[in-house]
Amino acid sequence: MLIDFENVVNLICLILLFVSLIYIGWIVFPYSIFSKKMVELDPSKSPSHKIKLLTINVYQHNDRYTQTLQCIFKSNPDVVFLLETNQDWKDSVQSVKEKYPYFIEIPKENTYGLLFYSKFPIEKQEINYLIDDEIPSIIVDINANGKMVRLYGIHPTPPVPQENPESTDRDAEILIMGKKSKEYEGPSIVFGDLNDVAWSHTTRLFLRISGMLDPRIGRGMYSTFHAKYALFRWPLDHFFVSSHFRLLDLRVEQGVGSDHFPISVSLSIKDEDKEKELEASSEDHEEVKEIIEEAKN
Repeated sequence: MLIDFENVVNLICLILLFVSLIYIGWIVFPYSIFSKKMVELDPSKSPSHKIKLLTINVYQHNDRYTQTLQCIFKSNPDVVFLLETNQDWKDSVQSVKEKYPYFIEIPKENTYGLLFYSKFPIEKQEINYLIDDEIPSIIVDINANGKMVRLYGIHPTPPVPQENPESTDRDAEILIMGKKSKEYEGPSIVFGDLNDVAWSHTTRLFLRISGMLDPRIGRGMYSTFHAKYALFRWPLDHFFVSSHFRLLDLRVEQGVGSDHFPISVSLSIKDEDKEKELEASSEDHEEVKEIIEEAKN
């Protein structure tokens, strides 16, 4: 009996494709409405302590400054975090200071500038260059109507051939922020453009090492990139929150001419509830240590 090798190869390819689809479905399943939610909704209509944040990777070469300002004022967050902002962007959004009098401005021409604006007073701030001397991140303590909240703003470099052929620098910066947030006992939020999808190995490792929670889980992907291609979008811009928070609203906002959509989250500040936190293993801690050491060497 002769074996039809073409049919055998086709069958093997179909089996491998089927297995791949099952694996991808298993990885992405938590970011569907059928999965258990990681951050619960706050049932109260008017919580006594709440905070709303908006983050936008504006795309440095985008010049739709007015559209971005309109998005900010329409969304009306308490905190605004603008990424890929150079001096032109800083000069063009100064009107936000009328409503956001507390700010940190780090304009840069290398697509890693940061602009941070807050309605709430800044009690403490740090500007760090964790891995690369040209890529800043911030740690900010704000007084949200009597509740202290620590914010970790980050925009690590993506793993692309012209910048970093490997993801080590990005992974290390994300994980360093994860370790820092774990050390802080109060309400805290890690947010920004992480240049990594929500279900990646690094992001899942970050959740375990930090104890942070992802409000996307159980609700959807809330894809923010690429804004220009409807069929090719994935979540790169994130809010990860400590177990002190309950969700009021999470939404992808209308585009502002960037390759990223803005994304906002509204949260209430409650008592800490560690039930949903993931546990890090000794292997996780060792892996994090190795990644950070490799990036710094």
